[in-house]
Amino acid sequence: MEGRHIVVTGAGRGIGKAIALRLASEGARLSLLARGLDALEATAAEAGGAFAAAVDIRDTEQVERGFAAAVEANGPIHGLVANSGIGGPNEPGGGDRFLDLVATNLSGTYACVRAAQARLAPGPDRRDVVVVSSILARIGVPGYTGYCASKAGLLGLVRAFAAELAPENVQVNAICPGWVETDMAWEGIDLMADAMGVDREAAFREAMREVPLGRMGKPEEIAGTAAWLLSPDARGVTGQTIDQNGGAVMP
Repeated sequence: MEGRHIVVTGAGRGIGKAIALRLASEGARLSLLARGLDALEATAAEAGGAFAAAVDIRDTEQVERGFAAAVEANGPIHGLVANSGIGGPNEPGGGDRFLDLVATNLSGTYACVRAAQARLAPGPDRRDVVVVSSILARIGVPGYTGYCASKAGLLGLVRAFAAELAPENVQVNAICPGWVETDMAWEGIDLMADAMGVDREAAFREAMREVPLGRMGKPEEIAGTAAWLLSPDARGVTGQTIDQNGGAVMP
């Protein structure tokens, strides 16, 4: 990654933070974007002083300003890891979160890819986009229509961008993590526990029954896959989805 400018969205915590730290350890120049600036600046400091800017990816003007500032700080972009997103259920009625989930996870990711595309380092060297989707792009879960739809939409977005940007020597791929030890995952376990009327440990055991390897993944493992997709070893890999879920889904 030495000398490559990589933008990572949603880098304040969880998978995004792990990806940022992995890429920093490999010498990348990092620009980190997310809604929460405090957590983002903590990641930036841990990554050796990366550029950080608060950006709500639902707002295209904020996205454009954030990517412009990243380029001003670190130069043209060699890679984007589009990780920002929100989770949780949605229910019909006045408080339905469907539109917010889609606006963040799908439309916001689209805006980030377009903003990066407009600021890519010149070819002919390869450039990369890695999109973090979810196992829920592959399966349906009751009460998660917004999350499932938005994450499934990302896979179509990746395939279309892979075809569209291939003539520019840009590779575009997705990762679909399963259960990963993040705050978002444990919030999901707690919701399961409430619905089942059991404690967190029992809900965790029930969730792991659907995972052949019987374990949650680690954010650092997803970071390793993202680093591989950005590396020379992944030359020629584009339009693909890496399912990293302990065997819970085997398409």
